[in-house]
Amino acid sequence: MWSASGCRWLGAVGALAVAVGGYTAGTLPVREPWGVWAPRGFAPTVAGALLAYLGLTLLVVVWLRYGVLLARGMRDARDGVLGTLAWWTAPLVLAPPLYSADVYSYIAQGAMVLEGHDVYGGGPSVLGPGELGADAAASVGGHWTDTPAPYGPVFLVLAQAVVKVTGGEIVPAVFGMRLIALGALALIVWAVRGLGGGSGALWLAALNPLLLIHVVGGMHNDGLMIGLMLSGVVLAVRGRWVLGCVLVGLAMMIKSPAAVALLFIGVMVARRDGGLRGVVKGLVLPGLVAGAVAAGATVVAGTGFGWLRTQGVAGAIHTALSVTSDVGLGLGLLLADDPDPVKGVVQKLGLLAAVMIILALAWRAWKGRIDPVLGLGLSLLALVVLSPMVQPWYALWGVCVVAAVAWSSRAGQLLAVLSAALVYETAPSGSTPWYGFVVTGIVLALGLVWVRRGPCPTGPRSGTAPTVGGHLERTLP
Repeated sequence: MWSASGCRWLGAVGALAVAVGGYTAGTLPVREPWGVWAPRGFAPTVAGALLAYLGLTLLVVVWLRYGVLLARGMRDARDGVLGTLAWWTAPLVLAPPLYSADVYSYIAQGAMVLEGHDVYGGGPSVLGPGELGADAAASVGGHWTDTPAPYGPVFLVLAQAVVKVTGGEIVPAVFGMRLIALGALALIVWAVRGLGGGSGALWLAALNPLLLIHVVGGMHNDGLMIGLMLSGVVLAVRGRWVLGCVLVGLAMMIKSPAAVALLFIGVMVARRDGGLRGVVKGLVLPGLVAGAVAAGATVVAGTGFGWLRTQGVAGAIHTALSVTSDVGLGLGLLLADDPDPVKGVVQKLGLLAAVMIILALAWRAWKGRIDPVLGLGLSLLALVVLSPMVQPWYALWGVCVVAAVAWSSRAGQLLAVLSAALVYETAPSGSTPWYGFVVTGIVLALGLVWVRRGPCPTGPRSGTAPTVGGHLERTLP
């Protein structure tokens, strides 16, 4: 049962249970004229949620076991990782939206562009009953109904194309967005392998249940940002840094955190060229290339430069996973009548701390003390931890990068535990119930004990490899 083949089948059963449960307990639309994803009543909803939770737990347990087999060097596990990915992904392809209503925002924003609305000036609520995407707009989560798009014009062009092809019909449009998510998954697989990551790296990056449920199931555009960013890093490692910066520029026009990759591509350029000339070239040219791509994409898309002013809109929405928001709110309630100013200060201090950590990691990478790719992954994790808004799938920004170069290191194992825990924070319906945080905490605690006992005793052993594109792996004894 716990062989590689057994894991493959059991994981597929778990993914199938998640998908089937989603048909009654998923993030179903408010209005759906086809009747495919219509509400089925209280009892079917509870049964579907229970089935989805059981399936997700099976998937997580099997995934962790598969990782142990890979770390032990089992040939069947190593050779079958892509087949396993296909089996685990397939059931989720035909599922309704899972764990998030964001896909409805994507569709509505694409429709807003087609209908001539300013997507950076208002939210999906501006769509009238007779306009394209009206059904999707009605299903957008409450916080996001009146929130302008925080995404770049490249993503809006893709969303616009989906709405145009599907006529805004909600079911075909969702599947159109899922095709984009599958393309993002393929990019991540290619990039991780291009960075020298083998089967173990794919296990942490692509087979990761956190990625499967939120990128494939929930269709979050973070997957596309990660895929483009990592692909750009691959090209930079291979010496084609200009084209790499072009891809990072496109990734920035999905979501802006991809810009962190430019700093570490600059480090690669500076180390390769050497001297003051190399440093200047690394500091200036990657940003110029990506900036030109961003400006060109904005002009071609015709959506305007409003994305420059909407990058901070998400920070106004409080999420319990944001440490700086939680601390700021607590201090604000203790020290002031209005907690918002204090909260805002703490959030800004958190971002400042993230910047300082990123710069410190870039310095270490330039000095040859850490692999620049690993530095990028750790930087993205620091940015997530200290951001004013944090969602579970944001962890994938750094997890996928670290996986490519250090999946069996202590950091990689801790990220595997974190991934296993975060899948429970959000319910299949997209809500964040209190018990989700409890289960997340329990799984995290159990996982840390599991790592401490050394679950991967025979994984690859190496010291540090500070060369550009090299690996930094340190396996538990």
